[in-house]
Amino acid sequence: MMKQLVEYLQQKGIIFKSLKPIAPKEIGSRKKVGLYVGVDLKGYYALVIELEKKSRFLQKDAKEMIDLHQRVQKYIDATIKSRYIIIKAPLCSKAKALLIEDGWRVFDE
Repeated sequence: MMKQLVEYLQQKGIIFKSLKPIAPKEIGSRKKVGLYVGVDLKGYYALVIELEKKSRFLQKDAKEMIDLHQRVQKYIDATIKSRYIIIKAPLCSKAKALLIEDGWRVFDE
């Protein structure tokens, strides 16, 4: 699972010095998502969220991801410079626009 994620990000030109998974439970979330905190080559923190669902990814889901980002920042007690989200679900265009506007890089499959 982790190896596939690293290879996928490398294809997109995103390389991390380190990448650690965080259990959503640890930050008080019940979401079924893959959360990873990485350190990029410049030494900045990055958040990678991997999401797979059958139903559409809507604006409310996008807001929840933005909230998750805030929680992870509190949890690791550091500022996260870059945020990536990999969505394996039908994606609502407004939700995608909302994430991009908030500074996320969105990869939808």
